Amino acid sequence: MPTLDRHDAVFVLDLGDGENRFHPDWIASVDAAIDEVEKSEGPRALVTAASGKFYSNGLDLEWLAAHGDERPDYVSSVHGLFARLLSLPLITVAALQGHTFAAGAMFSLAHDFRLMRADRGFWCLPEADIDIPFTRGMSALIQSRLNPQSAQHAMVSARRYGGQEAAAAGIVDQALDEGALRTAALELAQAHASKAGDSLGTMKTRMYASVLTTLRDTTDPLG
Repeated sequence: MPTLDRHDAVFVLDLGDGENRFHPDWIASVDAAIDEVEKSEGPRALVTAASGKFYSNGLDLEWLAAHGDERPDYVSSVHGLFARLLSLPLITVAALQGHTFAAGAMFSLAHDFRLMRADRGFWCLPEADIDIPFTRGMSALIQSRLNPQSAQHAMVSARRYGGQEAAAAGIVDQALDEGALRTAALELAQAHASKAGDSLGTMKTRMYASVLTTLRDTTDPLG
């Protein structure tokens, strides 16, 4: 399960050492960690990372298959997490040390900055291959954070991007050696920690107003 630590002004949310799929308990744990970050005072920023082969492998499709009657609430909780991170009133940095797929890739896009391991791991939106259409909220999020060509290629081709390819496509800001990844994320977050506050939150809310409205639409279906 996710764990939260702090290094000076930077909170580090480790998403876990498994596939870090969006199980309802996992979502609740991430939300609780963000609560703690958001209620803190003074300069602060957030880094999300993980400890194993995966940053996040996306939706918990096994849980969802067994709880079909809860699908609308589940989708709303996923969208809510994306919206919350996208509009968080502090700088957020995703350190992608491993595979970042599907909803995990979308979660990474809700951050202000993304750094990725250069030599291993893929960033991928596989929905075209697994026959699950993006919700309107997911589409809006992806298209708001990537340039049109990269968004189109990533969404319809289900291409797997390595770190260097992801950086070239503008999906991530930088591809780094594994040993430097988390340190670089911490340094980047620390450099922007003083920006935390209501003004930054207002800027993000206005920048992504239409995306946030779409993500918060509880009638947006999955599939």
